[in-house]
Amino acid sequence: MPNALAYLMLMIWPLVCVLLCRRLPAERAIIWCILGGYLVLPPSTGFDLPLVPEMNKTSIPSICAFALAVFYLRRRVPLWPEGWGMRILVLVFVLGAVPTVLTNGDVIPFTMPGASLQGLGLRDLLSMMVAQIIVLLPFFLGRSLLASEQGLRELLLALVIGALIYSIPALIEIRLSPQINTWVYGFFQHDFQQMMRQGGFRPIVFLPHALWLAFFVMSAAMAAIALARGASGTDRLRYLGAALYLLILLVFCKSIASLLYAALLTPIILFASARMQVRLAFVFAMIAMIYPMLRNNDWIPTEAIVAQAEAFSPERAQSLEFRFDNEEQLLDRADEKPLFGWGGWGRNLVRDAETGEILTIPDGEWIIVFGTFGWAGYLAQMGLIGGPLILLWWGMGARGAAPVPPYVAPVAVLLSITMIDMLLNAILTPYTWLMAGAIVGFCEVRARADTHDPAPTTPKDPPRRRVIIGQVDAATRR
Repeated sequence: MPNALAYLMLMIWPLVCVLLCRRLPAERAIIWCILGGYLVLPPSTGFDLPLVPEMNKTSIPSICAFALAVFYLRRRVPLWPEGWGMRILVLVFVLGAVPTVLTNGDVIPFTMPGASLQGLGLRDLLSMMVAQIIVLLPFFLGRSLLASEQGLRELLLALVIGALIYSIPALIEIRLSPQINTWVYGFFQHDFQQMMRQGGFRPIVFLPHALWLAFFVMSAAMAAIALARGASGTDRLRYLGAALYLLILLVFCKSIASLLYAALLTPIILFASARMQVRLAFVFAMIAMIYPMLRNNDWIPTEAIVAQAEAFSPERAQSLEFRFDNEEQLLDRADEKPLFGWGGWGRNLVRDAETGEILTIPDGEWIIVFGTFGWAGYLAQMGLIGGPLILLWWGMGARGAAPVPPYVAPVAVLLSITMIDMLLNAILTPYTWLMAGAIVGFCEVRARADTHDPAPTTPKDPPRRRVIIGQVDAATRR
């Protein structure tokens, strides 16, 4: 049960966001409004208001960041992408809730008297549409404010700084056991037994699961390597030292998947060219996007994968087999309503026919979205996240394309590996949407530049400066 401090932190976070916008440049302030809330605010806690989704550690920072960017920083944050493909995906992502609700108005009964799952109605439609819009707010912010090379660098830098700060409570939990959320907010947010591994503890701090923290540390270590590659002198040594420290911390987080990601990405980010990184990000994104199609047609050799995992670790093989078994049952359930899904209230889960007790646990983000919103919702979500990587790869191959800037490539790689991990875990966060928005914004800026004629060789009078009313330079807001 969350204590009073947990709800107080949610209530005062808008004031924290205002303070950040007053003290920091616009790009950095928006990033920390969202990332800071994700790292600090209490998990599994929120305000259940009528006709809107729960206000919690993901929705409150996103709403505050968007409102401050528009009304305080006076930045233009359009909700309409420039490309028709992305526009259609945004429309389907938001309006896809309409057919989902219309096809799920029936009550699901169970044999036990009084046991049933309610049908969806107008209230659910409004709440689902508002929830989808809130989810996209970081995407719109990233597209508008972080599409520059400086904005992309700020995304990487925030990961490093956040992980270095977070390493202190993480190390405390590795030594003393995961207790910080209990000490601060009065409750433990998950199953404590899952935090025990290899004779020790896995840190979780204020995140939903230890796997989330391990993935965050891995991402920050890769960001530090990318910043080191773009730096020189003592700055390069500092970033390399931070990367080494975070990789050591990652080992203590005891997450096999994140360790494998780090082993794969470290040489790529450290040595591969920016163009090669973009190509690999495109490949990772395509694997993540087509996996459900392959899985739904039994083209993934799950038994062989489990056998290989058992040779490495019987415990991990058992966990992987459990995931695959749950996916099979949830896919069978999703196939009953494949186009628009089952909607909310856990209607997408497999339940006991008599009592309604939940019999399956959905782990991967993809199976949750697929069961809830069907193929329409899945393709819209994965298209909005993976589409920027496709646009980046496509634009890179255009004739006369400019060189890929150094910081867009590692952000693309981190976004693509997040998509891979979404096949295993429901790890989609507002920061993921920030990165996706920043990349699609970068692609739009480059596309606009490519459509203009080359600069004339004959000298011209310098153009007059235009002053746009309402635009406020972030440097003046200190």
